Amino acid sequence: MKVSKNTSIAIIGLGYVGLPLAVEFGKKYPTLGFDINARRVKELQEGIDTTLETTADELKEATRLSYSTDIEDLRRATVYIVTVPTPVDEHKSPDLTPLQKASETVGKVLKKGDIVVYESTVYPGATEEYCIPVIERVSGMKFNQDFFAGYSPERINPGDKEHRLTTITKVTSGSTPEAAEFVDALYASIIPAGTHKAASIKVAEAAKVIENTQRDLNIALMNELTIIFKKLGIDTEDVLQAAGTKWNFLPFRPGLVGGHCIGVDPYYLTHKAEALGYHPQVILAGRRINDNMAGYVVGQLVKQMIKRRIQIENANVLVMGLTFKENCPDLRNTKVIDSINKLKDYNINVDVYDPWVDAEAAQHEYGITPIKEPEPGKYDAVVLAVAHRQFKELGAAGLRRFGKERHVLFDLKYVLPKKEADLRL
Repeated sequence: MKVSKNTSIAIIGLGYVGLPLAVEFGKKYPTLGFDINARRVKELQEGIDTTLETTADELKEATRLSYSTDIEDLRRATVYIVTVPTPVDEHKSPDLTPLQKASETVGKVLKKGDIVVYESTVYPGATEEYCIPVIERVSGMKFNQDFFAGYSPERINPGDKEHRLTTITKVTSGSTPEAAEFVDALYASIIPAGTHKAASIKVAEAAKVIENTQRDLNIALMNELTIIFKKLGIDTEDVLQAAGTKWNFLPFRPGLVGGHCIGVDPYYLTHKAEALGYHPQVILAGRRINDNMAGYVVGQLVKQMIKRRIQIENANVLVMGLTFKENCPDLRNTKVIDSINKLKDYNINVDVYDPWVDAEAAQHEYGITPIKEPEPGKYDAVVLAVAHRQFKELGAAGLRRFGKERHVLFDLKYVLPKKEADLRL
């Protein structure tokens, strides 16, 4: 079990995680990028990445990379890397459907001696307790005898051009010592930042899920402090700047916690804990705080509008930004949508403007069609919800141009100096 220049790799799922991985492997090894989305595959074959995680030049550099939607093309691979989403359902329980389907796909084409590596974020134990039995059932093969497995958690940060796949230490693991060595060597060959071989697959799974749980809890603390400081009449950013002068103070900021990781991963850990008879308190408390921030934000805006004697019923509000974070088109689990829906509960008319968003994707995901350009002088309130660079460049004067003579400018992201916004978290 050794890595060679002809090791044949298949990446299953070509989203924010899978495509950068396929590109790097495709520079050195025969690599197949597989996805069930025919439109996505066609765009990539034409050198177009709508996620903006890779450039046209980077796609060209992957000279050994090809793309397909045909399961038969997977048969030539000896290493299968699964990078499909792991969302939660409406009850905040893990939805393992994409993992199940991907595992079934692998099971149909698996050959003796092949290795299956999972990158999707899961609870500790999911790979061996859930995914592997699916492969065994479909393939008829026996785990750690006919085929082997590994787990290497993704650490992709959408829109981040500094911390990328090749510059982030990669955690690896395998189902046997030999498999662990192989998986580690394979990733080490494309990751200049290096690898960290975890003690087991479960350890690697746990490491990933607590990375985002830790961030979630830290942001929840900031959000709770914001609520307290607001009642005390203290500006949160002023407090954080003062506290930040201490060398070991962590620079977290309050806000809406969305995205495919921070707002989702903790539920995978708590799901497993509850299945074992332990009911987490701190983790779920943080989740409740963060999930309720959309309502708090809207409540603060409505109060400020009332103070300005702006009629709430049928008011026009412009929400600047729909993606879950700045400078990327990623709409997954954006909490901006929660604020939009709560604004509509007040019978407020909401326009959404986001130059980064694909209108068709926004309509498909949330039933929202973003406007092409905001109308000057139309809005009773302007909410800066995402800190896209285009919005920063507008400045307070540019943002206020969209408001009526009497309006509220709400800066959720601390983009503007304190005196230039009417309201901040």
